[in-house]
Amino acid sequence: MRKLALSDEILLSVQQPARYLGNEMNVVMKDSSLVDIRYAFCFPDVYEIGMSHLGMQILYAMFNKREDVWCERLFSPWTDLDKVMREQHIPLFALESQDPVKNFDFLGFTIQYEMCYTNILQVLDLSGIPLHAADRTGEDPIVIGGGPCAYNPEPLATFFDMFYIGEGETQYDALFDLYKENKKNGGSRMDFLEAAAKLPGIYVPMFYDVAYKEDGTIASFTPNKEGIPATITKELVMDMNDVPYLEKPVVPYLKVTQDRVVLEIQRGCIRGCRFCQAGNIYRPLRERSLEFLKDHAYKMLKSTGHEEISLSSLSSSDYTHLKEIVNFLIEEFQGKGVNISLPSLRIDAFSLDVMSKVQDIKKSSLTFAPEAGTQRMRDVINKGLTEEIILKGAAEAFHGGWNRVKLYFMLGLPTETREDMEGIALLSEKVAELYYDEIPKEQRNGKVQVVASSSFFVPKPFTPFQWAQMCTKEEFLERAYIVKDKFKEMLNRKSLKYNYHEADLTVLEGVLARGDRKVASVVEEVYKNGAMFDSWGEYFNNDTWMQAFETCGVDPDFYTVRERSLDEIFPWDFIDAGVTKEFLKREWLTALGEKVTPNCRQQCSGCGARKFGGGVCFEDKN
Repeated sequence: MRKLALSDEILLSVQQPARYLGNEMNVVMKDSSLVDIRYAFCFPDVYEIGMSHLGMQILYAMFNKREDVWCERLFSPWTDLDKVMREQHIPLFALESQDPVKNFDFLGFTIQYEMCYTNILQVLDLSGIPLHAADRTGEDPIVIGGGPCAYNPEPLATFFDMFYIGEGETQYDALFDLYKENKKNGGSRMDFLEAAAKLPGIYVPMFYDVAYKEDGTIASFTPNKEGIPATITKELVMDMNDVPYLEKPVVPYLKVTQDRVVLEIQRGCIRGCRFCQAGNIYRPLRERSLEFLKDHAYKMLKSTGHEEISLSSLSSSDYTHLKEIVNFLIEEFQGKGVNISLPSLRIDAFSLDVMSKVQDIKKSSLTFAPEAGTQRMRDVINKGLTEEIILKGAAEAFHGGWNRVKLYFMLGLPTETREDMEGIALLSEKVAELYYDEIPKEQRNGKVQVVASSSFFVPKPFTPFQWAQMCTKEEFLERAYIVKDKFKEMLNRKSLKYNYHEADLTVLEGVLARGDRKVASVVEEVYKNGAMFDSWGEYFNNDTWMQAFETCGVDPDFYTVRERSLDEIFPWDFIDAGVTKEFLKREWLTALGEKVTPNCRQQCSGCGARKFGGGVCFEDKN
């Protein structure tokens, strides 16, 4: 019987004690004395958020298929338990065994969002692991990071022994085998890191030196050891039917953010939105076969008892066999009390027909993402949506019985004008008007509700907009107020609602997304001053961050509002993410010319992803 790391008294004193118990349905339990490698897999946020993440579940299952590896889960303790653990000197533990994390061979982080960076330091600190990679010894775990934020690892480089760049299914077996071989031969920690740095997709920051120009930009980024590659090429799965996928997902004790079976139908995207990092770093599009999806839908629903299944993709409407998989799920499972969730769909006649079959129209709202209020701005960002398409989709939705619509926009996009900002309110008004124009009074399902939300734009690495300037906090808010005031002028204003994201949080996200190694000192300083759970509004303190920038002598404006030249070396330029810098430059200039680039199925634009082989881009024979 497992001995819990926390006493009953402590568990009864904190919120949601089930976060820390482990032992859920489908967890993997092993005898630690019979494995060669123990891997603590951390999502640096609270349990309910981390247990909703598909990538973590996929790698957890994949690692544990190896008899010589035991992968356990780890999440950030909430603030109440964090306080108790520090006061009582309780070491942070993994859920399955309840053993201290410091005793593991690897501590891996999936880094999904910049505002979780301080939680990474929380986990290291509570585990008793030195924050700096340079201070660790053979007694400490190898600390490895992956996920989308690893495409600019530099603000975290000080804290990590290595980063895995790309999709995890390809190189982890080789990394584990290398670790075992090094251990068997009596090799040191440094021996392992040197050998690992030569594996595809593995970046070991300590083996690279950065030199800076007088203006603070990067002069050079070079390996400091022989045999270490100057460029790290991302790892990519090309045959999506030939890699492990979930059959028995861990079923949480608690209600989590995404409490359902998730069926990943494809990776990548053909759309080419110029603001979207995921659409660039996950190129090219790769689909799973219909038979693969049918088989895993059965297995996962049977092994979990979940009552909902969701299709996962950046753009589900672009999946070749969407109609077949949706009809299969409806025919096979809906009559058995299983709900079907269909996110990331374009709103067209087929999608609405499907959603009318799987949703309670009276309770649900439809989501459109125009991203911009005018056609000019949508062309700049290459959204590929016209106002006609948006309004046609809304009209079909209203005829289908819906009367609640959510519209997502961005503010602060490159070249944005007042007309573009006010266009958000005008487009929302047109959608509301459409309801009253299209639906006879006697057929209406109550009044229409249109909720428009705007996030603030962050120019992310490996996008055409990586050269763009960001707005200041004040500029973001000024733009939001312009939109808000325009909403007040609308005839249907009682049917309209507008809200916007936190401006100061967005600015900070921009610094961390585009930062270099100098930003690490700020992350460490702000953590030591109490920052944690920065993505949670009740704990985010912008003043603490601004004070840390001042203390460390780092100017946040250097990473956000500064204009960048086309020949500047970026902190992430040593990574080959597939899309070339030449392609991104071309797209940046095309955006400034307000021109649209066709999607990957219409025409190959030479982004660079061809070199991986397969994928949608190889369907183009020209």
